Amino acid sequence: MNNQEILLKMNEALQSAKSSLSAAERWQKKLAENLGIETTNLDNSVAEITHYTKTDQESGIKIVEGLFDGQNMIDANKNTYPVPANYASKSKLIEGDHLKLNILENGSFIYKQIELIPRKLIVGHLVLDGSQYQVLAEGKIYNVLYASVTFFRAKVGDNITIIIPEEGVSTWAAIENIIPAETNNEGKINEL
Repeated sequence: MNNQEILLKMNEALQSAKSSLSAAERWQKKLAENLGIETTNLDNSVAEITHYTKTDQESGIKIVEGLFDGQNMIDANKNTYPVPANYASKSKLIEGDHLKLNILENGSFIYKQIELIPRKLIVGHLVLDGSQYQVLAEGKIYNVLYASVTFFRAKVGDNITIIIPEEGVSTWAAIENIIPAETNNEGKINEL
């Protein structure tokens, strides 16, 4: 890889990080508004959102609510909770979806979807960048979970219908469906 390719990859990574930060800020603002917290004072509002984590005294179940970031659930205190990739894939979770986590006394995690954000469908092509599957759609790159790719038995080059937030920028998408690539007589992939 030459220096120009490295520079392009670095630029893509920086744009992806900026997009993720922008999406997190938008969802923080939306969540604060839903909770009735002044959005002009978000930095000081974390202490006001402590009711997100509570323990049911009778059952000993710890209940935590948060937002899905594409791979994990992030609570109001910025704690990260791993969401099983199979659950996220089958539930077609996307960045910004509101989840509730029940942590049982034995340490088991049970997730439940509380509120799904508005979504839209777009079509792109499945590619592989190193070990990360991605979909190129509408001039943007969206990461997709490996579990989704294997669940749908997708192959690089397939046309993929993905789910993304209706508004804002997202770096992750959920796979809705696969439109297998057709192969011509010469073994080349034809786009649909």
